[in-house]
Amino acid sequence: MLDQLNALEQEGLAQLAAVADSESLEAWRVKHLGRNAQLAELMTGLGALPAAEKPLAGKRANEVKRALEAAFAEKAEGLRQAELAQAAERDAVDVTLPGRPAPAGRLHPNTVVLRRLYAVFADMGFQIYRSGDVETDLMNFELLNFPKDHPARDMQDSFYTNEPNVVLRTHTSPGQIHAMRASAPNPVRAILPGWCYRYEQITARSEVQFLQIEGIVVGPGIRMSDLKGTLTDMARRLLGPDVRTRFRADYFPFTEPSAEMDVECFVCGGKGCSVCKQSGWLEILGCGMVHPTVLRNGGYDPDQVSGFAFGMGPQRILMLSHRITDIRQFLQNDLRFLEQF
Repeated sequence: MLDQLNALEQEGLAQLAAVADSESLEAWRVKHLGRNAQLAELMTGLGALPAAEKPLAGKRANEVKRALEAAFAEKAEGLRQAELAQAAERDAVDVTLPGRPAPAGRLHPNTVVLRRLYAVFADMGFQIYRSGDVETDLMNFELLNFPKDHPARDMQDSFYTNEPNVVLRTHTSPGQIHAMRASAPNPVRAILPGWCYRYEQITARSEVQFLQIEGIVVGPGIRMSDLKGTLTDMARRLLGPDVRTRFRADYFPFTEPSAEMDVECFVCGGKGCSVCKQSGWLEILGCGMVHPTVLRNGGYDPDQVSGFAFGMGPQRILMLSHRITDIRQFLQNDLRFLEQF
């Protein structure tokens, strides 16, 4: 038994010295230290030895096992260090080469156009006023001159909540009441940006969620000419100093008189194209003089002050200027679309 153990130790150490990679090392471990290895069989057979030989053979067997295990551990660490050195040399990085550019985040086109509009109106003396996305039916309709049975309510399909008479705002116009009540009896000049919600069929031209910017100016002696001058100046600051504008009569319950504002098509220069439907003009907003009833609901005396209001869709301006044909792309988070901006 002792001769066999000595031979196993010498053979194992000799074969281990010739191992050159991790795969061969694992094969050596299975052969010499595995459960079916010859050393394991000899240690199992210790019980069959005469009682006088057992202590010496058992001690020697354990010494051989510990020697092989220690040699295996030393060899494994040596191979690991060698493989690390080879990998470091193989995968070495030349730090003098230029680095790979890291992709940078960009502003969403909605944010870009909103900031452009904020800057334009800030230069004209407007403050930004924000109100909530959830409004009562009173604020969203009645105080804006939409009585309960007013047919104009059919113009806007609303999302009603579980609370009675509470809706997701269908337009930013309720912000007019909030802004006026926060400022009355002092003059007010503010824009009110935010999301609006309408229960509509989703198409390339309409979404259930969209951006609007409302504007309101209230003070003594405000006239229709102030409205036209302000909005014409806004269009020139936003779209270029030579842009032409026009106003067409329209109807909104909360303004009287009311109008739509068009700008000369900035795609074809007014010659007529598919974007402007061959008219040469693009509609960008609705506006009008604040209705006396709305002024009164906002805390002002319509006999003492007057005002004008307007509402525009920033996404519509983006769609027109960039020939975007599907409004749904603004909220789909498609990087192929967003990275163009």
